[in-house]
Amino acid sequence: MKRLDPADITGTASLLRLGGLTPLSTTDYPGVLSAVLFCQGCPWRCSYCHNSHLIAPGAEPEREWAGVRAFLLGRKGLLDAVVFSGGEPTLQEDLLRAMREVKDMGFLIGLHTGGAYPERLAPVLPLVDWVGLDIKAHFARYEAVNGVPGSGAKAEASLRLVVESGVDHECRTTVHPALLSEDELLAMSATLFDLGARRHVLQAFRPDGCRDEALIAAHDPVALTRLLDRAAAASPRVEIRGI
Repeated sequence: MKRLDPADITGTASLLRLGGLTPLSTTDYPGVLSAVLFCQGCPWRCSYCHNSHLIAPGAEPEREWAGVRAFLLGRKGLLDAVVFSGGEPTLQEDLLRAMREVKDMGFLIGLHTGGAYPERLAPVLPLVDWVGLDIKAHFARYEAVNGVPGSGAKAEASLRLVVESGVDHECRTTVHPALLSEDELLAMSATLFDLGARRHVLQAFRPDGCRDEALIAAHDPVALTRLLDRAAAASPRVEIRGI
């Protein structure tokens, strides 16, 4: 299949399905003022997901692209970047076109992705300035966290694409002691760094929005903080967020 050239993409992203918009964020693109667009639809079913309303790809969009585009045009000079988040942005047919429009407005582009579709990730990387790649578990154990067989191989392929592209990035892992042990986190970090990842960010599990009652019941903030501290002590390239 011929790889699309972002420069050849024209027109407006009228088919982009958006489940929400955050007008201003200081955390979704580290160190940069950004607006965040939440793309509708995700192929994975992570037990700790706190954005479950974004999972169904056929849900009625909360925002139309025309209105979002007008909003962004009005924020030129006030925002530095636009982050495409989700859901899974690469599920969107019009993602590349939307990114092209945003780039032409003069914004930096951030991308949050789980790496579910490496073949769709590859064409958008030339337009992206920063990637937050969600790594759910060690690649061999992905199904235990997101419920999808074979998904670990896709995530690994996506990481390799991101590293090869040279784009700034971080790998991010949501941590709950019931899902990931200290040894598993240490092994994950080592594997990610061996593959060329620049940073591994450990994110504390958030019970708000989670629909897994067992994870909520087992949530122990003190134990979680201890686990995160031990895992992060292994390398200066491992960071903690959310505590």
